[in-house]
Formats: sequence, C-alpha cells, structure tokens
Amino acid sequence: MKLFSPLQLKQKKFKNRIFVSPMCQYSSEDGMPNDWHLVHLGSRAVGGAALVMVEATAVSPEGRISPCDSGMWSDKHADAFQRITAFVKAQGSIPGIQLAHAGRKASIDVPWRGDEPLSPDKGGWQPIAPSSIPFEKRSPVPAEMTPKDMEEVASQFRAAAQRSVQAGFEVLELHMAHGYLLHEFLSPLSNRRKDDFGGSLENRERFPLKVAEKVREVWPESLPLFVRISSTDWVERGWDLGQSIDFCQRLKGLGVDLIDCSSGGLVPDAVIPAGPGYQTPFAAAIRREVGIPTAAVGYITEPVQAEQILATDQADAIIMAREMLRHPYWPLHAARALNVDIPWLDPYRRARQR
Repeated sequence: MKLFSPLQLKQKKFKNRIFVSPMCQYSSEDGMPNDWHLVHLGSRAVGGAALVMVEATAVSPEGRISPCDSGMWSDKHADAFQRITAFVKAQGSIPGIQLAHAGRKASIDVPWRGDEPLSPDKGGWQPIAPSSIPFEKRSPVPAEMTPKDMEEVASQFRAAAQRSVQAGFEVLELHMAHGYLLHEFLSPLSNRRKDDFGGSLENRERFPLKVAEKVREVWPESLPLFVRISSTDWVERGWDLGQSIDFCQRLKGLGVDLIDCSSGGLVPDAVIPAGPGYQTPFAAAIRREVGIPTAAVGYITEPVQAEQILATDQADAIIMAREMLRHPYWPLHAARALNVDIPWLDPYRRARQR
C-alpha cells in the first residue's frame, strides 16, 4: 500500500505518507509552546504519523492571528520547542513547523470567543498588509506595507527559520495560503499596489518569492522546505490554479521541495464546494504541470480514500487536519483497515488487535 510506503525528500526519509497538518491551538502565552503542545503533537507522533507539523507559528508578535498563537521570534521560543521536537523524534516521526505572518487577518480573538477583532486596548495591534483593504467589514483597516516593512518581515522569516533549526525541526513549511500575508500579496483581490510588488502576476509573486529565497538561504540544504498555498481563491478574477502553477514553478526553482495544496481563506464570502477530496485535483495538477511533489489536504478521512489518491499519482503525501484531531491514532487504525502490518510503540502493543 502506497500510504504506508516511505517517501524520501532531501535527506529525510518519511516512514509513511501520512502527515499531520499545522492546526492552530490558540493555547500559547507570548508565543511560547507549553504542555498542551507537547501532548497534542506528541500523541500524533505516538499515533504513527510520519510528519507532525506545528501550527502556524508567527515570525513576529504582530504576525500572530491571535495573542494566543505560537511564535518563533526569539531564542527563548526555539529553546521551548526543543523538548517537543525531541519527543516527536523519539517516537520515529519527523517534527515540522509552519512559519507564518497573519497580515490583515491578525489581531483577532480566539475562535471560541468569537474571532472578534481586538483593538489595542484589548490586547490587539495594528495589522499590516500589501494594501489597506480590510478582510471584512468588522475588521480593522490594515496599514499598507512600505518597502522597509517588507524588508523587515522577510528578515523575520529568515531569522525564524534559523531558530527553527536550533529548535530541532527537520521540515519547514512557509504559510502562503488562507488569506494570510504572503497569500495577500499573491491575490489581485487583496493586492492593489502600484509599485513593483503589485499589478502583474510577476510583481505579485515578488515578495513571497523573496521570503522563500531568504529562508532557503539559511534552512539546511539537507532538510525539506514545504510551501502551503491556496490553489484558488474560489472567487472570479482572484488567485487561481493557473497562477498557482506559475508560482510553484518559481518556488521549485528556488529549492522548494513540496507544495501543500490547500485553497480559499482570502475573502469571507467565497463559495467553496467543500466535500471529500475537493482540493485533491489541485495537488494533481500542480504535481503534473510543475513536476514537484505535492500533498493533498481537505476532507480526507478514510484509509481507502487516502490510498486511492496516492495510488493514482494525484499526490505524494496526505496531510490530515480535523480527522487527526478526532483520531490521533488514525495511522494505526488505517494500517489495520488496509491490511498493512506496521509496528506499534512498545507501551501500546498490548492494545494491538491481531
């Protein structure tokens, strides 16, 4: 079964093709990971996933979605992650981290308190974006970034990548999807700039590519670099698959090793035909047209479904989110469902069904 076959990317060998998606936990204080993150991420490693990725981790305090996001803007953050990466590795999994900047979608409260925008007097801050266009009517108007701002953010991504090595991560993913800062530069719906960073496709790609280049300079050549993209905005005249293919060709030229193919998130009123495997065609098209490994994500819940995606060469790996929240040990159960014999960790072997 291909789902349980190894995957080699650079010098890292993934024991299977089941990856845990970055999923915001909104459980940090000052960006620091804590016991919640150790247990949350560690249990998915115990459950048999080959790659366990940390949530969207901000490269600066202002780059957080909420005040409770994890961060990587100081050496103290890197040190705090070390026990988590060590535990994940000890279970035979690879620890990964997604670096992000929330852009105009920053400074909001956590979901279970309503995702309300936070003013500075309530612990929020001034969001920044390529253009002064708010995400939705209730959102604050972001400050349009200057060239100096862009240099600073690119440097923050670079420094966070260096700290991620220090923290013990072996896969790094750049978040260029879901309406956050780097996606905002890509889409003509959110980028109305009149300078070299707006207008044409080449100009809109310029800053995200600069960030990728800065990160690739310091991220070890032996370790894989992923990029998550929104393959389409699901809105007419927005970012789409054709532009994504062009962008991914450029990312491949910079040394990116895998494209994590998601979609949407740029505007609140997009009509998205969500359903089982609805984003898989994007992974298939980019894999075919660009010649780069891709990962499929989105409503992939059943072992046979995941196997079919891989067996028909639509993607090289499966990235799972909500299903991994529901079932941390999904890989173990999937192996049994597909009649694949995989080892269980010693403390759990007594529960293995023959």
